[in-house]
Amino acid sequence: MSWKDTAEPVLTRMPAVARPEGHVPFRRKLGWTAGVLVLYFFLTNVSLFGLGTSTDAFGRFRSILAGSQGSLMHVGIGPIVTASIVLQLLGGADLLGLDTQNNPRDQVLYQGLQKLLVVIMTAMTALPMVYAGFLQPSGDVAASLGVGDGTLQALMFVQVFIGGILILFMDEIVSKWGVGSGIGLFIIAGVSQRMVGGLIGSRTLGGENGIIATWINVARGERELSGSLLTPSGLQDVLLGPGGEVQVGLLAVFTTVAIFAIVVYAESVRVEIPLSNTRVKGARGRYPVKLIYASVLPMILVRALQMNVQFLGRILNGQWAGMPAWLGVYDGAGQPTSGLFYFLSPIQTPQDWMWFAGFGGQNAVWEILLRVSIDLTIMIVGGAVFAIFWVKTTDMGPEATAKQIHGSGMQIPGFRQNTRSIERVLDQYIPQVTIIGGALVGLLAVMANMLGTIGGVTGTGLLLTVSITYKLYEEIAEEQLMEMHPMMRKMFG
Repeated sequence: MSWKDTAEPVLTRMPAVARPEGHVPFRRKLGWTAGVLVLYFFLTNVSLFGLGTSTDAFGRFRSILAGSQGSLMHVGIGPIVTASIVLQLLGGADLLGLDTQNNPRDQVLYQGLQKLLVVIMTAMTALPMVYAGFLQPSGDVAASLGVGDGTLQALMFVQVFIGGILILFMDEIVSKWGVGSGIGLFIIAGVSQRMVGGLIGSRTLGGENGIIATWINVARGERELSGSLLTPSGLQDVLLGPGGEVQVGLLAVFTTVAIFAIVVYAESVRVEIPLSNTRVKGARGRYPVKLIYASVLPMILVRALQMNVQFLGRILNGQWAGMPAWLGVYDGAGQPTSGLFYFLSPIQTPQDWMWFAGFGGQNAVWEILLRVSIDLTIMIVGGAVFAIFWVKTTDMGPEATAKQIHGSGMQIPGFRQNTRSIERVLDQYIPQVTIIGGALVGLLAVMANMLGTIGGVTGTGLLLTVSITYKLYEEIAEEQLMEMHPMMRKMFG
């Protein structure tokens, strides 16, 4: 008996959102998407009951986790991404033995296994959050209820766990009944919120000063630069922000605009393979193989892997009093300053590496350069590797795509009308473009982090937001086209 036979009773009974039986009108899809988005914003503003003080264990990774510190959405999409990493690695090594392309039973088992892993990862993430000191219970609340801290901690664990499960089903609702994916929608919402705050935020509104408020204060003379614009110190303040606040410097504005432009341009760069329809004479089309073929979503997997490593380091630092210095030394803010965990931590802002501008902490230049090199290597190589896994597991590879094209009644003019002919043509483009696109996205993410972004959303968060928004625009345009021409929906399924 294989593991599939043993696990099938459990995996096939995992709770799931029912799929629509027929075509869902475009307006109804928009309604579901907007409803889930409103619910998401509501839950990110619902604080955990019984919470006293908290430390953000995810730190600068928060922007790509689509969560909110100390709220019901505390873990965000972290468990979903971690479960995806595990399945990507197992599927890439062919250890699961599941044929998700042709076998409907294996497709159901894969989806059930993914959901089960998300539940397990949610529990494994919530446990150290509550019991390792990142979320401290309120003594006043415990006293008012007449319970101990242990009971309050158990209650907070349940809340964090329920929040993680809720975001799983919210993602499933959007994927089946709405437009795009829930994960992408939540990332856009979280990053956009931080970018707007970084642009127009003000301390008078209970937040930090954004770019506009900061430079209005400079113009009024309420805040001074280190020197005139003709001096190196004054120019540094303009580029990197007064007092080293890189989020409000002009360099962050330039980087944000440049990333927007580069990603939109890269999304438009494609090789278009001509197609003709064997059923409708004269009907022609094109299959686009984009430069960023696997999208930027594999970057979430790479960053999530780094996040889990850093999360482990913070747990060890808090629970292991005699942790060796070679493994990691942490400052008061919980950030590694030396050791293995320091070199494995990603570059997130210019303050992490610009030693020539007075940043970089107390680390030697060679330590900073080594850390930058390791981060570049992880993101470029990891981006390419996870892009390959992503294409394989999401049926975007040459073989699966050829079957989809052939099944829709399309063929490549001048080639035989079979799957193998289409696959040979696609095999000349898809593998190479996948690797190049994955490595390019990794490089862009690191460069954006090194130069800074508006609101400190990180390069990965910015890349994800621009790319997901662009794809969402394309999907909405396609939905509108199908809505206006029902025959096209029948033709292309």
